Amino acid sequence: MRQSKPLSPVEEVFVKDRIKIFNSVLKILANRELAEDVVHDAYLKVREAGAAVSVKQPAAYAFQVARCLAIDRYRRRALETGIFSGESDDTQGVTYSTPERIEIGREELRLVSRAMNSLPTRTRRAFELYRMAGYTQREVAEQLGVSTTLVNFMIRDALSHCRSSLSSE
Repeated sequence: MRQSKPLSPVEEVFVKDRIKIFNSVLKILANRELAEDVVHDAYLKVREAGAAVSVKQPAAYAFQVARCLAIDRYRRRALETGIFSGESDDTQGVTYSTPERIEIGREELRLVSRAMNSLPTRTRRAFELYRMAGYTQREVAEQLGVSTTLVNFMIRDALSHCRSSLSSE
């Protein structure tokens, strides 16, 4: 009988925090099947690297590997959609990226980034953990040492602040 090698610290994170990793990838891809594939691919990538990679923060590394793969998959899908959408006679609903739209998107990103940087540190951190890292409000509350009610208010305030920065320009 063959013995399997012990899990690395990063692999243990994938086992322990699989749902959190999945949720963070799902927020990027908005497709459960693709998110499952990306989490699986990220685990395999980490498994292949094995002991060759020395990681000081296994959880952060695991989330980053999954996030990067999700962004790559998102970009590839967007590119494929753009390439193949021209082959169809039905062009309704197809969004084309014109230079103007790209510049508008960049400006909106700058405004939101500026708005995020102007938030109180704890509010910004709560928002980032919840919306970008995929943590639940309860988990964010535990990390920040505050109540879930306060986390809810901080997330609401951050979102409102970002929205108002976009509507004021």
